Amino acid sequence: MREKNKRTAGSKWIGTGILFIVFMLWTIAIQCADVRMIGPENSTVGFATLNEWFHKLTGVHMLIYTVTDWLGLVPLLAVAGFGLCGLIQLLKRKSLYKVDAELLVLGGFYIVVMAAYILFEVFPVNYRPVLIEGVLEASYPSSTTLLVMCVMPTAALQLPAYIGKNKWSRFLQILIAFFTVFMVIGRLISGVHWLTDIVGGMILSMALCMLYISAITQISLRKDSICKKGI
Repeated sequence: MREKNKRTAGSKWIGTGILFIVFMLWTIAIQCADVRMIGPENSTVGFATLNEWFHKLTGVHMLIYTVTDWLGLVPLLAVAGFGLCGLIQLLKRKSLYKVDAELLVLGGFYIVVMAAYILFEVFPVNYRPVLIEGVLEASYPSSTTLLVMCVMPTAALQLPAYIGKNKWSRFLQILIAFFTVFMVIGRLISGVHWLTDIVGGMILSMALCMLYISAITQISLRKDSICKKGI
């Protein structure tokens, strides 16, 4: 059984690596393939034919953009909630080493997600297909997609550990899934991102979430190993 768990953990790390490679290749591709000036202020966009077609298909819906923008606060509340859990444990147990390892990894995960966001803000790959309040903003990968698809699924994974494996945790997990899908589709049809920006956000989010899952699996294996040695 232990060997099987090790293989499972190994396959998750391999899957993580593959997803990061796919994201890198996708990022390179949108800077090389069919690059034309189709954006505002003559900004260039890769996969221009596909992006232009999809943008014309959906149009621009600023109401949907505004709604999804405000709902982007929900993942931030989830981050604050788990941060509070970690802080309470730290104060009660009086040692960082006694805080749940899963919470510490989750905190590190949030830092990595924020670092990814800052990186692509400082070094833009694509710009939005529309001006936001007269400003041409970075658009790749979609930051809202990245935030929602990273924070909400990991929150759903941690819920049973803190509110129990019951009907409420299952209900919240289903609600989180619907919310995540709604946000990604909403961002997609709002017209404030190119299609490739949304796809890039989804791939990077999956890679980061897989990184988190791999780390949590590794921690679980280590705990099992310590327990067996204790026995």
